[in-house]
Amino acid sequence: MYAVIKTGGKQYRVAAGEKIKVEQIAADVGQEITLDQVLAVGSGGDLVVGAPLVSGATVVAKVLSHGRHDKVRIFKMRRRKHYQKRQGHRQNYTELEIGAINGGK
Repeated sequence: MYAVIKTGGKQYRVAAGEKIKVEQIAADVGQEITLDQVLAVGSGGDLVVGAPLVSGATVVAKVLSHGRHDKVRIFKMRRRKHYQKRQGHRQNYTELEIGAINGGK
């Protein structure tokens, strides 16, 4: 069984037992959280798609850790104009382990 969830403005296809990195969630390490924005739930050949969400469907996940992704380097340059700009950014993330997927109707 799998589900398509929405968190942090992004969509993820998840199944039970998977580990995913999502945008930072305000939760403690080891805490169980419930993700209720489920867009689709599938099992084998059948798929239930919500409009926009599947009613009654939830995904339970456990917070494994918090961290920061690798640095993304931004470099801007205009040729022959003596303009160069360097910038870096590290995005925070929360690592989740997907537990139970509770399907809706």
